[in-house]
Amino acid sequence: MTKTKDLLRPFALLLALCLCALQSMAQRVNEDSLYIRQHYEKAEYQIPMRDGKKLFTVVYAPKDKSKKYPILMNRTPYSVGPYGESYKTSLGPSPNLLREGYIFVYQDVRGTYMSEGAFVNMTPHLTKKKGKKDEDESTDTYDTVDWLVKKLDSDNGRVGQWGISYPGFYAAAGLMSNHPALKAVSPQAPIADWFWDDFHHNGALFLPHAFNFLASFGLPRPEPTTQRNPRFDHGTPDGYEFFMRMGPLKNANEKYLKGNVAFWNDIVAHPNYDDFWQARNILPHLKNIKGPAVMTVGGWYDAEDLYGPLKIYQTIEKNNPKLTNMLVMGPWVHGGWARTDGSNIGNVYFGQGNSDWYLKEVEAKFFNHYLKNNARQPVKLPEAIMFEGGNNTWREFEVWPPKQAQERALYLHANGKLSFETPAAGETEASEFISDPAKPVPFTEATTVGMTREYMTDDQRFASRRPDVLTFQTDVLTEDLTLAGEILAQLKVATTGSDADWVVKLIDVYPDTAQANPHQPKKAMGGYQAMVRSEVFRGRFRNSFEKPEPFTPNQVTAVNVELQDVLYTFKKGHRVMVQIQSTWFPLIDRNPQKYVDNIFEANEEDFIKATHKVYHSPQQPTSLKVKVL
Repeated sequence: MTKTKDLLRPFALLLALCLCALQSMAQRVNEDSLYIRQHYEKAEYQIPMRDGKKLFTVVYAPKDKSKKYPILMNRTPYSVGPYGESYKTSLGPSPNLLREGYIFVYQDVRGTYMSEGAFVNMTPHLTKKKGKKDEDESTDTYDTVDWLVKKLDSDNGRVGQWGISYPGFYAAAGLMSNHPALKAVSPQAPIADWFWDDFHHNGALFLPHAFNFLASFGLPRPEPTTQRNPRFDHGTPDGYEFFMRMGPLKNANEKYLKGNVAFWNDIVAHPNYDDFWQARNILPHLKNIKGPAVMTVGGWYDAEDLYGPLKIYQTIEKNNPKLTNMLVMGPWVHGGWARTDGSNIGNVYFGQGNSDWYLKEVEAKFFNHYLKNNARQPVKLPEAIMFEGGNNTWREFEVWPPKQAQERALYLHANGKLSFETPAAGETEASEFISDPAKPVPFTEATTVGMTREYMTDDQRFASRRPDVLTFQTDVLTEDLTLAGEILAQLKVATTGSDADWVVKLIDVYPDTAQANPHQPKKAMGGYQAMVRSEVFRGRFRNSFEKPEPFTPNQVTAVNVELQDVLYTFKKGHRVMVQIQSTWFPLIDRNPQKYVDNIFEANEEDFIKATHKVYHSPQQPTSLKVKVL
């Protein structure tokens, strides 16, 4: 009996800690809710836009009218509710700013919930307005800001804007409004381009993410409403099984959506990066920005929008060199700085207090400086505030990626070797595997209908043990290796089919003696294969995203896969691993491997087995181009 109690004691302690954390969170929510009712008054408005449509807007203003307050605005397609007399239980980006004294403004964007007009996904920006009534998200932002500073009686004339995910896109779009009262903007986990963010990655469809989201969010809204659309019911907790049973993508409409989801129909009709998608790319328009300081925020482990924060920062930096332009990247999932404590993702531990530190020492200082203090002077914060995984520490840089990082290449070798040495003559020229769309490699061991947040740090041993996943790793590192900046996988491949996807994963292999993490003291971490970065590339787009082309069977072909940026230290005693595969299900849809013009219209008989080769010879080397700090 005593032995049983001893075994249960760690679990009891862990349960007690979890319950304590939940109680603390509940207490904080209750305290915030009470504070809001005691100190803020709520008003609802229909703000007219230049074309006559009215956007539903909620204003929470401090009851104390003895001083002036800055405005902090969030524009969202996800509802500003609760509507009517009920109050939100939290206001602003964090409880820190709630108590600083702000006027918080929430707006249903055009065509959503209680706002008038027609909703357009990723509203194309109109570079040239032909008439006074031409509208886009920049004009809706301008008209809203203009109304607020003229109509509210307790504001100080300064406006800030923030938003996470889709609202992050609206924050970025607000930059182009160039309203003189807009002083600080923080796009957080923003969408930049839906051919690389969220629904697609390098042209490959992120299937459960797109299908699950659009099956609810994409339903029509015939008239203003306060009600959310119902979630899609899969009828099973097993997403792998659900999407396999669905079969080819053409069955999504026939079996489930029934043609009622307009944007799914748009995706089907536009499989390539044509004018439809290009018009929804915000990056080319992020120029000639006059005035507001910008702080873009993202998470290194954001399964939805990693491309957006990095590219928006880079684009603003290039096109607006005199603008205050900051980047923050932390150890977070999608929006994790506002929704988690940032201590861990799944089994991987990053240390305590990451989210609180950012909210207090970075975000609050940014908005307080530009909206409350001296907006004419740059904030005393570094341009790039980046979390370094592996070492689990925050670092500051004058620019990102850091100038001192040196470009090197990690080469694949025969017998599963990976090193900075170039392949030598006499090595086996290629590794090969059979890719079968009928038995695709799962993206996670979890049973789930969606895209898990944790897949980006999951243990990859389940994949490395499959015959249709190629695995390469270094010898045990004799010193720390820090990568800082973008990673480009330069593949030399061939296939017996005429189309193929290529998935590349960068992995940190822990030593067999690795100790358990503080948040999971009973979880064995020896030999853990922690994913650090991963990406997929739809091979048909290797030369052009606008004009896809088939592979010539058995012909060696170059495919470059951009894996996005990292700041990560592979510690002494660890190994660096690279995995390459061609299916990743149901995270991405299945490539038939027989070229068809539109995979959304592929038939069952188009899906074929194919043998894929990855070359690693001196004549045809495959490598990862990295930046070593």
